[in-house]
Amino acid sequence: MECGGEPPAVDHDKWRLYEAYNELHGLAQEFDTPFDAPAVLVVGHQTDGKSALVEALMGFQFNHVGGGTKTRRPITLHMKYDPDCEAPICHLVSDDDPTVAHQKSLHEIQAFIEAENLRLESESSQFSAKEITIRVEYKYCPNLTIIDTPGLIAPAPGGKNRVLQGQARAVESLVRAKMQHKEFIILCLEDCSDWSNATTRRVVMQIDPELSRTVIVSTKLDTKIPQFARSSDVEVFLLPPSCALDGIILGDSPFFTSVPSGRVGSGHDSVYKTNDEFKEAIALREKEDVTLLEEKLCRPLAEKEKVRIGVSKLRTFLEELLQKRYMDSVPLIISLLDKEYRSTTRKLNEIDQELSNLDEVTLKEKGRAFHDLFLTKLSLLLKGTVVAPPDKFGETLQDERINGGAFVGTNGHQFPQKLIPNAGMRLYGGAQYHRAMAEFRFVVGGVKCPPITREEIVNACGVEDIHDGANYSRTACVIAVAKARDTFEPYLHQLGSRLLHILKRLLPISVYLLQQKDGEYLSGHQVFLNRVSSAFNNFAESTEKACREKCMEDLVSTTRYVSWSLHNKNRSGLRHFLDSFCGSDQPIMGGNLGSGGLSQDSTFRSLSNERQDNKPRPDVKLSQLASGVDSSSCIQGTEARLVDLLDCTLWNRRLAPSSERIVHALVQQIFHGIREYFLASAELKFNCFLLMPVVDKLPVLLREDLESAFESELDTVFDITNLVHSLSQRKRDAEVELRRIKKLKEKFRVVHQQLILQQSKPDIKTGESDTK
Repeated sequence: MECGGEPPAVDHDKWRLYEAYNELHGLAQEFDTPFDAPAVLVVGHQTDGKSALVEALMGFQFNHVGGGTKTRRPITLHMKYDPDCEAPICHLVSDDDPTVAHQKSLHEIQAFIEAENLRLESESSQFSAKEITIRVEYKYCPNLTIIDTPGLIAPAPGGKNRVLQGQARAVESLVRAKMQHKEFIILCLEDCSDWSNATTRRVVMQIDPELSRTVIVSTKLDTKIPQFARSSDVEVFLLPPSCALDGIILGDSPFFTSVPSGRVGSGHDSVYKTNDEFKEAIALREKEDVTLLEEKLCRPLAEKEKVRIGVSKLRTFLEELLQKRYMDSVPLIISLLDKEYRSTTRKLNEIDQELSNLDEVTLKEKGRAFHDLFLTKLSLLLKGTVVAPPDKFGETLQDERINGGAFVGTNGHQFPQKLIPNAGMRLYGGAQYHRAMAEFRFVVGGVKCPPITREEIVNACGVEDIHDGANYSRTACVIAVAKARDTFEPYLHQLGSRLLHILKRLLPISVYLLQQKDGEYLSGHQVFLNRVSSAFNNFAESTEKACREKCMEDLVSTTRYVSWSLHNKNRSGLRHFLDSFCGSDQPIMGGNLGSGGLSQDSTFRSLSNERQDNKPRPDVKLSQLASGVDSSSCIQGTEARLVDLLDCTLWNRRLAPSSERIVHALVQQIFHGIREYFLASAELKFNCFLLMPVVDKLPVLLREDLESAFESELDTVFDITNLVHSLSQRKRDAEVELRRIKKLKEKFRVVHQQLILQQSKPDIKTGESDTK
């Protein structure tokens, strides 16, 4: 039966109030505007009877209910009491156009919800946060806006339940996002007979820790009453101590409901023929619950206890609570609508201004202005600033290693983060660049020469082109440069990748500063912004590559030819090592390191000990030779030692321990010399040929690119055709939003005036006004 006639005059104001709030909720959903329209958000686990309770509150069945997940999209129900509507009149709001609502029968709405559940069940996401919105008018409807959410899932642990665990996280995330709305009243459903089991409250209290905007409902009361053996248990269940609920809930204590099972329909499995029978069953169940409780308690229920038992009592409480929220929020809503109206008007004027500025001269000027401001922000970020929020744009060292690559040695180990200064701080710009370079110095400066095997030494000896003797100085050079090249080259590529990542991050931060701080962001000119981004990224990549190639040339040169003046920095350390072969009473005094930096005296002293014969050797110091001491015994001894030296090192291929140690010492000296040169050279070149070009070359290249584009392809740079179409569409949307806000603002003003008039009317009994 259709609705007939106007509602009674006494309900006109309430009608207008609820209608205005329903439109406000729709406007907030459609345009993502910050209006706080009060509503009841139903939260519960699967099989808590959540959807069944919503149907009982409405007075008719429409939903897809049963075991498992039957609600995969939130369902928003704008319910309006209409005493002349004998049957529910339902309108399903279009998903594509929220301004359009199609009248549907209860069967069609139920079929639509079931179809949506099946569709989502087959998709990877399984759930959707987009609401199904239904407007209902009915003589048995309360004036409420109720949002039914998907049921929370409590999956079992273990690897085989990973799919269900993923669904549980998705549902909880969706429900938590809905509960974040401070204007929503949370209807928290608990299906338990012991209040210490906080299944749903555990989730709700993460958002509303004091339960200050939460109504707790214990569902399926008819199944719990038989479980209580003593009346004291019933007493605690009906009026739990405040410590058991961990907060001060709305209504002071929980509500208790029972919804009879069975569906409405004409089929053989239907229990009720009509919704009237369903409502009668709900009322009968409520009376039976009161009777059973009184029997268990052996006393009649007090009035304050009865107002907590049954669906009708919960509905009355929610309606009165929501109505009070509506009344209290009207002045605030009018203020918010005024503010939104001004904001939308300003946005519309800005769109008109942009449309009028789409001429060639203006666009070029805007492009050049953006170019200059962008470079200013870029320079500011390198020099240091605190304008950009670190929590949004900063990176800790761990984040930087993940996103830009880590410094990893040949052994696969990373340098401990705790040893790097400012490792835990979220940095960007010049500060982040400096930290990365500091880590490079820490890591490379601490690199040790890789181990050297005897096989490597023997293989490095080879055969000369003029003789077959062993040249251990050449052997040390061959091993050292090969080890150094393999060790340091990966660090060069890692440094380039890390610094390139840091430089590329400057682009979005600069754009943010222009957009959020200065208001100079070129809104709508995405093609132009993409061109600037592409030019900047190409410049950074090419500059990093060129810089890395320069560093690579240095590494190749220093590992191709050994220059002793460069590679053997610490001769005193090497002499001290070689002197250890001679004994404490025979130090090496002054002599040159000869070919390959070796003292013949020290070499002989270490090698002659390994000869098989025990020939006596004179105790002659090199200092005596260096001072020109004319002693025949010294000369003869020296000649004998030289012969032994040649016999042990040049003519003998047996690798003695002393020869091995000397090769090791030489390799260490050469490797460390290469490391020092590589470290200093790489840092200097990346500063000169990567960082500095951003300051002095990038501005010129960007300006040349823009000017060239302006001359040849201005329409392509700014995509004027699509821009006009986009701005025109935005203008139409803003005009629609403006009209709706204006209409809604007038509705709330009328409601507000009526409320003021009602408060100022004289009281019939006392003759005094309500406002007095």
